[in-house]
Amino acid sequence: MTAVVSHSEQTRENPPARPLLDVHRMQPEVAVAFLVEHAVGISASDLFFLSDEGHVTVKVRHLGMVHEIAHVPNELGKRCLSYIRANASIDLTEKRRPLDGRWIYRKPDGGSVIDLRISTIPSMYGEDMALRILVRSHAMLSLDKLGMTTAQLQTYQAMATSPSGLILITGPTGSGKTATLYSTLIRLNDGTKKINTIEDPIEYAIEGLRQSQVHPQIELGFAELLRAVLRQSPDVIMIGEIRDQETARTAVHAANSGVTVFATLHAPSTATAVQAMRAYGVHNHFLASGLRGIVSQRLVRTLDPATRVAYDLTESPDTFAEVKHLLAPGEGAKLYAARPAESNQFTGYTGRTGVFEVLQVTPKIRNLISEGAAAREIRARAIEEKMLEFRLSALLKVAQGQTTMEEIFRVIPTEHLLEE
Repeated sequence: MTAVVSHSEQTRENPPARPLLDVHRMQPEVAVAFLVEHAVGISASDLFFLSDEGHVTVKVRHLGMVHEIAHVPNELGKRCLSYIRANASIDLTEKRRPLDGRWIYRKPDGGSVIDLRISTIPSMYGEDMALRILVRSHAMLSLDKLGMTTAQLQTYQAMATSPSGLILITGPTGSGKTATLYSTLIRLNDGTKKINTIEDPIEYAIEGLRQSQVHPQIELGFAELLRAVLRQSPDVIMIGEIRDQETARTAVHAANSGVTVFATLHAPSTATAVQAMRAYGVHNHFLASGLRGIVSQRLVRTLDPATRVAYDLTESPDTFAEVKHLLAPGEGAKLYAARPAESNQFTGYTGRTGVFEVLQVTPKIRNLISEGAAAREIRARAIEEKMLEFRLSALLKVAQGQTTMEEIFRVIPTEHLLEE
């Protein structure tokens, strides 16, 4: 893959400066509404108010990247922060401690309802505030739209529809694990199964699911809720995150007792997820018998098809040779680069898609797990059994013109992109 990095570097353009939004003359409630609706309008995941020495800087996280959208004078900025605190039922007088709140924002025109999860923290010049934006719509949560190849999707669906077993979804924060989980549960939610979820927080309210939220303030964590949910006779359980030994062991126990369990886990790849579960004290034999599969994923930005720049690969015909058998006719003949424009928020990209590894636990892999084999051995066996590793999954996205090599190397650790 390193052979084509130079193309991306040669086509990199310095994006034009984004014009900042002008909220100086607005009242606090108007300014906040304007900034929230702007963030929602560009599909930002987060809105930040950051107190600096002479003003409050407003930023958004858009397609995984953070950029400024406004500078607000100090006095107006403080009034905006107080207005948000009041609507989120956050103590207006306590500024020394981190605090959390929630604001159900309803657009004045009667449009969509926006769930804002708010976190404050004291900083050098006052207060920083992060607003996580959760739009109450799950129309786009479809397994077919996550970015898996046809073969990966078929493998994953076979794992997900197993009558019992543990399926782990791994990756760093912001890699799309929640979207994969919800898409899966929506697919399974046909009225014939009792599906319980344990979440922190509940991001989408879905009819038919029995959704519960952890409350650390009253010592109600994942482990405590999981024990309670198991007494509710579920067919399927979704655990927002495995964070401790008790949750890990209970999840494996449930998977071995006839329940289908989906859970997220922080691990860099599919094979290393086995090591992570062992680190939580799960016995190899019980893990091997209960584990059905592991999905590891990252999110990469997708090119704006209207502005992307194409470069012919006639002189480098083997650039995509390793994934040629996966390409449709006409794909792989060109390499594309991003071109920033106003239509794509001066980024060159308009959306995001997933890059996946999908490891199905076959009898041979189950034996390796049971015997305590290292992650390297498990990974090698999975590749022998036709698992599409991160390196080739990423290369395929580039060959199809969906993203750039520069974006792949920005998101996916280099060790996952090098052939061993």
